[in-house]
Amino acid sequence: MDDLPRPSPPPSDPKLPPSPKGQPPRGNPLIWLMLIVTAVVLIIYFFSDREKRSIITYGFFRQQLEANNVESVSVKGTQVEGVFKSPPLDPDKTKKEKAKLEKKFEVTLPPLVLAEGNKLDEQLRAKLGDQYGAKEPTDNTFTVMSVYLLVTVGLFVGLWFMFRKARDSVFTGGILGGFSKSGARRYEPNGKPITFLDVAGLEGVKNELQEVVEFLKNPQKFQRLGAKVPKGILLMGPPGAGKTLLGRAVAGEAGVPFFSINGSEFIQMFVGVGAGRVRDLFTTAKETSPSIIFIDEIDAVGRHRGAGIGGGHDEREQTLNQILSEMDGFTQSDAVIVMAATNRPDVLDPALLRPGRFDRHITVDRPNLKGRLEIFKVHSREIPLDEDVNLERLAAGTVGLTGADIRNLVNEAALWASRNDKNTVEMSDFEYARDKVIMGAKRDEVLTGKEKSMTAFHESGHALLAWLTPGSDRVHKVSIIPRGRSLGATQLLPEEDRVNISESELRNRLVFLLGGREAEKLVFNELSAGAEDDLNKATQIARRMVTYWGMSPRLGPVAFRDSEDHPFLGKEMTEPRRFSEHTAQVIDEEISQLLGDASDKARTLLETHRTQLDALAHALEESETLDEWNIEELIGPPAYKTTTEAAEHK
Repeated sequence: MDDLPRPSPPPSDPKLPPSPKGQPPRGNPLIWLMLIVTAVVLIIYFFSDREKRSIITYGFFRQQLEANNVESVSVKGTQVEGVFKSPPLDPDKTKKEKAKLEKKFEVTLPPLVLAEGNKLDEQLRAKLGDQYGAKEPTDNTFTVMSVYLLVTVGLFVGLWFMFRKARDSVFTGGILGGFSKSGARRYEPNGKPITFLDVAGLEGVKNELQEVVEFLKNPQKFQRLGAKVPKGILLMGPPGAGKTLLGRAVAGEAGVPFFSINGSEFIQMFVGVGAGRVRDLFTTAKETSPSIIFIDEIDAVGRHRGAGIGGGHDEREQTLNQILSEMDGFTQSDAVIVMAATNRPDVLDPALLRPGRFDRHITVDRPNLKGRLEIFKVHSREIPLDEDVNLERLAAGTVGLTGADIRNLVNEAALWASRNDKNTVEMSDFEYARDKVIMGAKRDEVLTGKEKSMTAFHESGHALLAWLTPGSDRVHKVSIIPRGRSLGATQLLPEEDRVNISESELRNRLVFLLGGREAEKLVFNELSAGAEDDLNKATQIARRMVTYWGMSPRLGPVAFRDSEDHPFLGKEMTEPRRFSEHTAQVIDEEISQLLGDASDKARTLLETHRTQLDALAHALEESETLDEWNIEELIGPPAYKTTTEAAEHK
């Protein structure tokens, strides 16, 4: 089943753990620093005269004094502060602007006037009388020095306190305190919570998780008999299978807090930060128990320790060690369930998977036919469907798709119907959406000339061999309309869900994959680059047949897994190859033999049915798309139909 988008937490949702009971909240040096800076600013403000004054020249001051426009004057050393009777126009502005000065003014006495200070003093006394005063300038040296000293001491105290907290608690306090917070989002359902009814197609998995729900609802029921519910549950499956949705459904069924975090969110550039976040997350979950911790993509932090180049002291491994320690530290009364999801269980550390950590491993696989039908019903229940929509047919034609793929398909169908101004979503809209999801969106390029003809014969070769070979999947549609990264596509639909495949079916698959290349060579006597993807897929199948599944008579029932997909840098360097150079040469020869036999068989079949190949290619070149019924009208019934009819006749 698919993962629904995570709702954002409400504003009142606390992300940070509360302070332990009985302990006052810890101070933050950043707050102290802000208080010190505020105090300094207030001191400077109150001890400084910052009244708004106009600064004028001495000549303009004398002019206003002669015009009797000066109300009062106070002389402080070389500075003269005064008040105009009526604020005059600013002499520096033009007449059009008519900007007035402030009523209060300030002027600096020039040296020549200071030398003849007695004359200015007499003039001011004569003009202003009692409104003239003179006093010594204020000495602010002590105030300024005190402010500088206070700021310096405050900064040193703040930095000392910050680094002391960082040293003692590994970034759990101080200005870097946010680094160690887990960042886990507490899921709060808005309105109707997600339950198992919203999860379709995963009945077996839901039955496994029902026990966890019962434990979270009533832990005493299990504890009274000494039973211990698994502390950790690992959900494994492909992307989009519904692992996150299952975690939310468990939380919705049990009605307990659900903390969700991605594995990559633990990792930071500072060693020890991830471990601090793990401690913070588990502390929060224990304080709100019973609860669920859901770690998505746990392979980002839980990979195999000591793998690849480098030591074991990096941030990721320290974080993993802390997770292992926290999970071992659970007691029976800690009703906290740890759920994790990954699509790479093969890279996880063995210590993480052992009993006592993740005791229960649940595979969340792609849904079967019944599951896909239920998923279609869930995602289309709010969409107006036309009468011609057949959900059973859609479920049968979407083998291998996950719940997220099906949700995307339904949404694409609704978007296409809305774009065409329809009132309901029709079956043709679903067909369009399926082609877009499986084969890709249409490209703007239009094939012409020889390129179009070669593409038509290439796809016709694929389709004809799948049509003629018994045991092959059913041909659903052939197209030479460029989609995605390909110029054409032959879409096959399995008749039923398969979990295994035989050697004969694999050989038929190789014949099908090489059919397009052989058709080009047969008709045009040359090859094109359009067979690149076919060759890659065919080579992968042939190599697995030889090295993984023992389908080579020459090598026998032996597995030669020489190319593990290691995600760790340098790990393959430390693992010696398990076979000799001669065996490696034999493997290459057997792979070439398999591909050569498939190529010869494909060419023989195409030469035998050349008339049908030409008819199919010409029709495809003309109409660009052919479905199963069009092909049957051109070249007759497929091999799977004749085989079924013969079996029924017997």
